[in-house]
Amino acid sequence: HLLLFLLFVGPFNCFASYSRATELFYSLNEGLPAGVLIGSLARDLRLPTAGGQNPASLQPPLSFTLASQGLGEQYVQLDNRSGELHTSAVEIDREALCLESSGATIFGGSAAVSSSSLSPESCLLLLDVLVLPQEYFRLVKVKIAIRDVNDNAPRFPVPHIHLLVPENAPVNTRLAIEHAALDPDMGTNGVQTYRLRDNYGVFTLDVEENENGERTPYLIVMGPLDRETQDEYVTVIVAEDGGTPPLVGSATLTIGISDINDNCPQFNDSQLNVTLYGNSSLGTHVATVHAVDMDLGSNAQITYSYSQKVPQPSRDLFHLNESTGAITLSAKVDGDTPRLHRLIILGNGPGCIPAVITVLVTIIKVVMRPPEVVPRFIANEVEGVVYLKELEPINTPVAFFTIKDPDEKYKVSCYLDGDGPFRLSPYKPYNNEYLLETTEPLDFETQQLYEISVVAWNSEGFHVKKVVKIQILDDNDNSPVFSEQLIELSIEENNVPNAFLTKLHATDADSGERGQVSYFLGPDAPSYFALDKTTGVLTVSTQLDREEKEKYRYTVKAVDSGFPPRESIATVTITVLDKNDNSPRFINKDFSFFVPENFPGFGEIGVISVTDADAGQNGWVALSVLNGSDIFVIDTGKGVLRAKVSLDREQQSSYVLWIEAVDGGDPALSSTAKITILLLDINDNPPLVLFPQSNMSYLLVLPSTLPGSPITEVYAVDKDTGMNAVIAYSIIGRRGPRPESFRIDPKTGNITLEESLMQNDYGLYRLLVKVSDHGYPEPLHSTVMVNLFVNDTVSNESYIESLLRKEPDISVEEKQPQISIEPTHKKMESASCMPTLVALSIISLGSIALVTGMGIYICLRKGKKHHRADENLEVQIPLNGRINLHMLEKKPVEISNI
Repeated sequence: HLLLFLLFVGPFNCFASYSRATELFYSLNEGLPAGVLIGSLARDLRLPTAGGQNPASLQPPLSFTLASQGLGEQYVQLDNRSGELHTSAVEIDREALCLESSGATIFGGSAAVSSSSLSPESCLLLLDVLVLPQEYFRLVKVKIAIRDVNDNAPRFPVPHIHLLVPENAPVNTRLAIEHAALDPDMGTNGVQTYRLRDNYGVFTLDVEENENGERTPYLIVMGPLDRETQDEYVTVIVAEDGGTPPLVGSATLTIGISDINDNCPQFNDSQLNVTLYGNSSLGTHVATVHAVDMDLGSNAQITYSYSQKVPQPSRDLFHLNESTGAITLSAKVDGDTPRLHRLIILGNGPGCIPAVITVLVTIIKVVMRPPEVVPRFIANEVEGVVYLKELEPINTPVAFFTIKDPDEKYKVSCYLDGDGPFRLSPYKPYNNEYLLETTEPLDFETQQLYEISVVAWNSEGFHVKKVVKIQILDDNDNSPVFSEQLIELSIEENNVPNAFLTKLHATDADSGERGQVSYFLGPDAPSYFALDKTTGVLTVSTQLDREEKEKYRYTVKAVDSGFPPRESIATVTITVLDKNDNSPRFINKDFSFFVPENFPGFGEIGVISVTDADAGQNGWVALSVLNGSDIFVIDTGKGVLRAKVSLDREQQSSYVLWIEAVDGGDPALSSTAKITILLLDINDNPPLVLFPQSNMSYLLVLPSTLPGSPITEVYAVDKDTGMNAVIAYSIIGRRGPRPESFRIDPKTGNITLEESLMQNDYGLYRLLVKVSDHGYPEPLHSTVMVNLFVNDTVSNESYIESLLRKEPDISVEEKQPQISIEPTHKKMESASCMPTLVALSIISLGSIALVTGMGIYICLRKGKKHHRADENLEVQIPLNGRINLHMLEKKPVEISNI
């Protein structure tokens, strides 16, 4: 809608719009992240904002809008209210936008990316921004210059550059390297210099820059070159830009030295002497001359020709092959033929002075015809070469030879000349027939070719030689042989998959396909080992774990390609080396030990068992106590846990320790375990009497106390536990007017009155109470003296105290207190019937007398009751029917002497 509005009002406001067009110029580096501020249009255009002098309520809000949404706008974000221009999430790549001299543009409405404006290195991003409302309307041309950063390394267009230099190139010869390095960056960030990693002392590089700023490297020859000495130089050319830090690129530079004709043919000898029999047949080979030219190709082509000094008769008699240099007899030798011929032969090369060799041919005149040697081959023969298999048996016939004299005048004999397992013997009963046969087994691997001669001579001493070449054919008679029959390997565990182990090597002395060896794993090889059939490379496809398996042993086979194939077997042993990949492992994560208290110091509490699956130093484990090391110590070697001091359960009943196990690897691995030590109680504490606090204290007991009434209690505690802390109370000694009047509850320690007190029962009662536990194997006990004074009042305290200070004459009863742990109510039920009937009868008969007596007694005592009330409060202690033996916090009650 905005564009349609502009198109409608455009013709009427053409001049105004043109006059208010504005240009803004910004610059930023390529490759910046999103959100980087490029510029503020409102600030740079000096447009009024809400924070200006005029009140914000009087200013219409500004609006900034890109003229269109094209490709150019994807690199920026414009805030419609503030006019701030930021980079977008699409990263700006200067090299992708502005390729120098490419002429490519990316349009964004009327905006475009251009590399033709400003300098050749400039790269501009052009944007059109509309500013509204109408009173501030203007079209803003925003130009953003993209600055280059060194984010590209030089790169050669090809990885291998080949350059040809003639070997006669003079020093300072300059050769352009056509494949110059390319760097999309501009200016100093582009390619600046070139260098060679190895110049061999004969090359260097120079850089030339043309009017367009292109830099071309040139190879400069700095020393003499000789193709025959070195025909190729391989080095690396490095291109470096001018960035900070500089980036480099490289390519392989191969400098080939081209040949020139700077060498001429040469003969190894200057003269060659040859002898020729006069009866030689036409085509007989006389000699061969050979010259050498160190140049290559056409520069090394040699032709042979006779010198002009060689007479025509010699030229006619001996033919010279101009290509091979072979000299053969081309005419029949007769009596007029000269006996000595001097053949001067020239070795001709292009542009060279010919090399010269002289061949002296001496013709021996033959008066008689030589003996004839006629072969008839039994074995396979092709073009004069006899072929025998190496597995042929001894005495295999090779050929028959017939020896005869053409003139039939002379006796002819023959013999075998040359080394080899052959013999030539007469073949009887025929004359002049000889058989050539083998004498030993033939072995291709020992020798493949034999050259022997059958020599015939007559009685005049004339010799004729027939050369026989015997080629031994290979057979598959050799098995492959491993370089080692036992291949011992090692590899660290946790290897990478497809890790290289070794390359097997086996050789086969046979030739051709029979000697080609293939490698195979034996049937006992695990599936995760692989052996390349052709190369013999042994790999393992998975990670090996020494703790799972430490040694592998299996066979490998080497098989040749003969028919039938032969094979050999080798044994591979692989030792997996240990790595510290296992932490020490306790048998249990929690150990519990029960130890009796008062256990002697440094006694063995228990053994901490720990293992480490690793081997050697990696599997050595050291144990240490992390906490409580001032009390406990552990034997590292045996894992024995000990306490430095004797332990007392009453001070601390249990201990929780943390034991750390550290192995000897580098880096070391560790683990921890929890140790709980529970102290078992032993009966080492006798009961502690808390009440009464003193053997000198006493308690006033009124004669009117009713039978069955609680008088006082003995309260004791035991620091032990269990049966060791179960306490029993008993009276083991008594003294008083009627001491059996009081009894003690063996469980609670409550002392009660058993019988009514009479007038003659007044006085001091002393009860020796034994407080005993039920400890095993022997119970412990304590004693306390309970003093009871039976009287209406205390009138003479000093007298009572004097009685208490005297040593009591009390006989100790041997009867031990018994506490029944099991309930006994069933027994009481059966025995309680008769006593109940008797008691009821007695009570009914004496009730009248009791009521009468009590009335008289109350009247007599009424006057004194209030006078003794306060005193009785001081000595009467209320008793609980049941005392908790485990109330350790209970404070003893003090009893003052009356």
